[in-house]
Amino acid sequence: MPKKEFTKTLDKFGLERLRIKLSIDRGKLNDLVFQYESFINEKWREIVRYDVAHGFFHRDFIFPKGEKEKVRIEMPDMKTAATFAEQDIKDKWEFYKAKYMKELKRKEK
Repeated sequence: MPKKEFTKTLDKFGLERLRIKLSIDRGKLNDLVFQYESFINEKWREIVRYDVAHGFFHRDFIFPKGEKEKVRIEMPDMKTAATFAEQDIKDKWEFYKAKYMKELKRKEK
């Protein structure tokens, strides 16, 4: 099954990125991962990930300690899910980063 992996920069400094992994078989999208990552404290941190692990499309918000908040999202097909995931991260990465940083500050107290 051919896999495509690439990243897209979300900000002008290259510190916010969208990592995309797609598995395509005979022209059909079979698996996907859209992951928002931010370069914080000299390390790339996963903040939000969309995937179809566990047998359903969902979003994980990944907290600084590694806990995950999972939200199941109903989509009619994989192509629609991929479009939704990419657009949501492009539109809301600043919101997700602010939420992560708030949790990180709370963790440090």
